[in-house]
Amino acid sequence: MILKGAVCLAALLATGGCESASQNANTTATSSATPPGAQNLTVTPRPQKIVDMMKARGEQDQASPAIKIVSPAKDATINGSTVEVKLDLSGDLKGYMPHKDPATGKGNHIHVILDNQPYEAYYEINQPFELRNVAEGKHTLRVFPSRPWHESYKNDGAFQMVTFTVKGGGDASKPTTTNNGQTMANPAKSPAMKSDTAASPTPAREGKDYAPSQAGNVDPAKPLLTYSRPKGEYKAEDADTIMIDFWLLNGKLQSNGGEYRVRYSVDGGEAKFIDTWGPIWLSGWTNGKHTVKLELVDKSGNVVDSGGYNSTTREITVTR
Repeated sequence: MILKGAVCLAALLATGGCESASQNANTTATSSATPPGAQNLTVTPRPQKIVDMMKARGEQDQASPAIKIVSPAKDATINGSTVEVKLDLSGDLKGYMPHKDPATGKGNHIHVILDNQPYEAYYEINQPFELRNVAEGKHTLRVFPSRPWHESYKNDGAFQMVTFTVKGGGDASKPTTTNNGQTMANPAKSPAMKSDTAASPTPAREGKDYAPSQAGNVDPAKPLLTYSRPKGEYKAEDADTIMIDFWLLNGKLQSNGGEYRVRYSVDGGEAKFIDTWGPIWLSGWTNGKHTVKLELVDKSGNVVDSGGYNSTTREITVTR
């Protein structure tokens, strides 16, 4: 009893009471809990699940798909806020064909990029893709074929770009994307159009409602970097390794005999470089939101000017 009283007396003098001492001890334990580990990203080999997918696809990944934009035509003027995108696919396809597997929700597809907004995946190219709620003014459309895991084909003829102008554009108060255009969602659908028989409606067209944007002042003869991945939300095992991928037009990177480099950084951290045109995979991501910045730079480290498209930042979310 004497010993207990002495301890309590000491606590009274130091903290104002035995109960307060206990509370302070609990507070200290809580506030000194180990924080989440710092993010340490590492370049890793192509994930094994993608290697297995490539084996199952046969020759498709050696294909050389070529894209032609049928509409909108170069320098066309579109009346109204909905723009139909029609494409022709040709080349040495080796079985490559855009299509979404209903069971997995994945498949070969075309990346459709309006101005410098995030791409939308376009699967069923036998029907037009609809750019909806497009703002009035000049716009740039970029397209290129992609694999189910969103790695682009990089052969000659795979990338196409046109500029067009919209009159009577969309309602700026009704974009379905967020202010920074980062929402990753299934393609928006317009009402199904009826065929000749009322009992057999045709599938709804793929498309997307776009946030307001305008074309950059792109010189089609100068080097152009098109940001492709990463994009959107990564969950479970998809968050283990995340791919950076891009399309490079009118330029070569240093290890390919050129003078350019692709500089990338994550969350504003240390800048690193890609000197070979191809995807890289990064592991070590922590949960939460991250920013990824890709830039095309010259041998002096300066960003190559091309309508603002050669320096692009996207926000992604990692959830495990």
